[in-house]
Amino acid sequence: MSVRGAAALAMASQFGAFAIQFAASVILARFFIGPDELGLFTIAFSFVSLLAVLQEFGINRFIAGERDLSDETIRTAFTVSLAISWAIAALCFLLAWPAAAFYAIPGLLPLLLIIAASYFFVPLATVPMALLQRDLDFRSNTVIEIGVVLANAAVAIVLAWRGWGPLALAWGAFAQQVARAALSQWRVGGRLPVPPRLAGALPVLRFGGFSTVLSALSQTGARLPELLIGRLLDTVAVGLFARAWGLAAQLRLLVSGGLATVFYPAFARARDAGEDLGAHYERVAASVTAITWPAMAGLAACSIPIIGMLYGERWLGAARPLEWIAMSQILFIALPLHVELPILLNRMRPLLWRFSLDTAVSVVLLAVAATISLEAAAASRVAYGLAWLAIHAPFLHHVVGFRWRALARVWALSALATGAAVLPVWLSYQVWDTPSDAGFGQIALAVVAGIALWLAILRQTRHPAYAEMHLLSAGALGRLGMGRMVPAPR
Repeated sequence: MSVRGAAALAMASQFGAFAIQFAASVILARFFIGPDELGLFTIAFSFVSLLAVLQEFGINRFIAGERDLSDETIRTAFTVSLAISWAIAALCFLLAWPAAAFYAIPGLLPLLLIIAASYFFVPLATVPMALLQRDLDFRSNTVIEIGVVLANAAVAIVLAWRGWGPLALAWGAFAQQVARAALSQWRVGGRLPVPPRLAGALPVLRFGGFSTVLSALSQTGARLPELLIGRLLDTVAVGLFARAWGLAAQLRLLVSGGLATVFYPAFARARDAGEDLGAHYERVAASVTAITWPAMAGLAACSIPIIGMLYGERWLGAARPLEWIAMSQILFIALPLHVELPILLNRMRPLLWRFSLDTAVSVVLLAVAATISLEAAAASRVAYGLAWLAIHAPFLHHVVGFRWRALARVWALSALATGAAVLPVWLSYQVWDTPSDAGFGQIALAVVAGIALWLAILRQTRHPAYAEMHLLSAGALGRLGMGRMVPAPR
């Protein structure tokens, strides 16, 4: 499968998964789960996830980026993955009791135990998923991603309907891990390390050691906000923050989340062929920012009506945090593949200390802001994003070799298109209803107008992403006899 075809299929997979997750979150929030219950589940999930990140041990990236991958190497990697993952899962299970005692929140312990138990299934999917990504088999990836979110949504909604509260969310997470293990094993033909093999494990362990530390630092930055807010504020604040963070993360995943799984093996092939990675990176950054920046800016602009219409009045406290979180995502999106490419090019050690620095900045900013208010904690993510960009951009330039002028031009064009995309929303607030009173019709018309302006600006400014978008959309619409509906690039 070509990289362009794989990217299209990955995006289709993300659209399907997003639709299911989004519908499930709306149903659960509107009818069954309140902010305090979501907050309780989020504390449990964040605590276990913070430890369980050690499970993957870089096996996925090792397999996807290894130049010469033999069956023996795969079996060794799988054996290492099982041994380490099950040890970490057991540790998560044992630490459930002291964690519950630390927070002293009734009902937290069973959530911790259920979520920890689900991680015993994770290593059964790690190597199969990596093999599918390496082969650019994103048809199988689509089947798996749709299947796991269906399992999660179905179990969570049924149990919530029966009055299980936050336990419904925990069992939904458990069902998701079981489904991922079963489906990924099915798509690779039931591949297990039989017999186990540890010969040649040193390269896997060496790679995994660096990758695990990086993942742990990344997960600390991602999960610590919810854990700190849970400790410094309360479960309602955690629930509101988690709703805002989850909505922004879901939209980002929908728009560009599947592209990283495509581009990593594609960059590995370009590296092996001796191609100029800088030029490739500039095109990737153009595509990601052109699509994702307007989505995040639109989410920030429409945060109040979106939260009110989707989740109801009891969730309106998540609207202001959502604005800040969505704006912070624009900064993080500016440098795609900031972890994957240094790992691919064996620059893990300098990446490690930069990750340590940016994690420290994140923790300090959040710890100070969370003592003030929930909104201040969310606003600290923008300050962290600026620091993150200053830390990682020069390093990635040195590693990949992109041109500063070319990347700055991409950012400027994407920013112009983003401004055009949200302009109709802002104008509608001036001449129609304010954000608190805006209805579906007003927001829908403004969004449609914003999309039209966004496309027009991309085409008129000759944004590099427009040619790629035209190629993909014209091919898809061409099968329906509507290929000429998409204007050609200028």
